[in-house]
Amino acid sequence: MLEYVEKLTLEPVSVTREDVENLQSLGFNDTAILQINLIASWFNYINRVADGLGVGRP
Repeated sequence: MLEYVEKLTLEPVSVTREDVENLQSLGFNDTAILQINLIASWFNYINRVADGLGVGRP
């Protein structure tokens, strides 16, 4: 799962159906995969918004 999240974070356009099938082979169902994707994507989005606004920088 963490490999999927890392790939989604660092190289989102390189995520393939094979990545999803790998999660399925590990026992994650479609709902769980959607939740993994949504949570990781939301955190990536929020971090980019904060970085763009200079949040947390002196």
